[in-house]
Formats: sequence, structure tokens, C-alpha cells
Amino acid sequence: MEEEIVQRAIAFATVAHEGQVRKYTGEPYVTHPIAVAKIVATVEGHTPEMLAAAVLHDTVEDTPVTIEQVEAEFGPVVAELVDWLTDVSKPEDGNRETRKAIDREHSAAAPAQAQTIKVADLIHNTASISRHDPNFWKVYRREKELLLNLLTEADERLRSKAWRQVLFGNANESV
Repeated sequence: MEEEIVQRAIAFATVAHEGQVRKYTGEPYVTHPIAVAKIVATVEGHTPEMLAAAVLHDTVEDTPVTIEQVEAEFGPVVAELVDWLTDVSKPEDGNRETRKAIDREHSAAAPAQAQTIKVADLIHNTASISRHDPNFWKVYRREKELLLNLLTEADERLRSKAWRQVLFGNANESV
């Protein structure tokens, strides 16, 4: 992950997520998008733009950063991927089940590169949630089964790993 655009994305995401921490570990939040990018980096044919988008995948959703700022800093390819990776539902759309259905449909329409990043995100989150929050795991697991059924354009190796995690819990295997 030595590409200049990826290093700029890491710096940008570090500032954007400053003060945020991972729910179960207390680690700086930016460790999550960096881990997602490392998973994407294992995919044959990944691009520097995919890696940058993986690092930036939560910035628009979880910080004051806008998609326009992402585009100005990283260009239209990265911005489009980040846009596909950003949930589109709003609290006023209804309960969690309704909002997640809206977000699943958005993800299902995404191009293969965005779906691959989404699956990498799911892999990293699944490992943490299945390990640290068995009560939420029951809800999360069902949501991710529904999502994986729709992410048919994602990298097949990552998708298979995600399915194993969702079906069997935290599989301690390499990607």
C-alpha cells in the first residue's frame, strides 16, 4: 500500500476520524479503514483508487467530510467508489430493518470494485463483532447474510471468506 494516493487517503482519514475509536477495542477508528484497505490489497487486480476508497469508505458516513471534498482531493473515481460505500438511508426512513434494506439495495447496485470493498469492510467488522458482542452478532449476522446474497459482483475469494465468517462466526483464517 505504498501508492501516493493511498498514503494521502490515510492522512486524510486519520484527520477526519480524529477522536473516534473502535467500539470494542478502543483503538483509533482509522485502524478499521486501513485494515479494510489491506484486505482489498489481497485482491488480484485491485487498484490504487480502490485502496484509497477503502481507506475513505467511512469518512462521508461518519464524519463531516462531504463527497465533494473527497472528489476535490482524490478525484472522481475514488469519490464514486466512496459514494457507493456510503449508506444512503436516513433515520427518518424507518426502523433499522427498513434502513438496512435501503442500504442493501444501494450496495447491490454498486459496481464490482465497490462491492469488493464492501465485502472487505464486512470481513473486518464481522471478526470484531462476532468476537466481542454475541448479542448484537445475532442481528448483525442476519443483516450480513442478506447483504452477501446481493453482492454478487464482489471478488469471489473475499465473498467466500465473508460467507464463512457469517455462517460460522469468527474464523481465524487468513484472507
